[in-house]
Amino acid sequence: MTSKWELYRAGVLNFWYYDEEFFHFADGKLLLRGSNGSGKSVTMQSFLPVLLDGKKSPDRLDPFGSRARRMEDYLLGEKELVDRDERTGYLFLEYKRQDTDQYMTTGIGLQARRHKDLNFWGFIITDNRRIGKDFYLYEHEYHAGKKQKVPLSRIQLENRIDAGGHVVRTRREYRNLVNKYIFRFESIEAYEDLIKLLIQLRSPKLSKDFK
Repeated sequence: MTSKWELYRAGVLNFWYYDEEFFHFADGKLLLRGSNGSGKSVTMQSFLPVLLDGKKSPDRLDPFGSRARRMEDYLLGEKELVDRDERTGYLFLEYKRQDTDQYMTTGIGLQARRHKDLNFWGFIITDNRRIGKDFYLYEHEYHAGKKQKVPLSRIQLENRIDAGGHVVRTRREYRNLVNKYIFRFESIEAYEDLIKLLIQLRSPKLSKDFK
């Protein structure tokens, strides 16, 4: 039996208040510290469980289960505060096999446009390329003489990943990819049960409505 996959890094590009940021795990664990309102919950809930199955509904983004938070808001910001009507961003998780130098990366791309549906695509990199090291989710362009990072479109990502992974257009296809390559549950139903359990365990009041 091969060694299991372990969370090694998480990353964001062009998302919320982040330009580009990486979060490093130690033995599969990550500790975030900060004052109230500093963004710890927003950051973690944008990764887990969103990057396990691609489901990005508002109740997934709040441990209390409210529908106040929307993924579109994390990309575009409030209209009164941010003069932005379109934005493309990425979220990803990098896994590493224990005691080896083998890596796998899963992630999602999101394109938000004001008052329009959110565009989604999911991807997996299977050929050991690593984001921020030998694989990049953006291209450099010059605007007004300044060098800027411009996130890849879905088609550009497909061309860049090529045969070294997969790019899919639906949440269901993405969920199936993550289970197939990382978790390997025999049925999707069993994998979904794991995600439901993770959501239940993150609740601030675990005993409430526990089944």
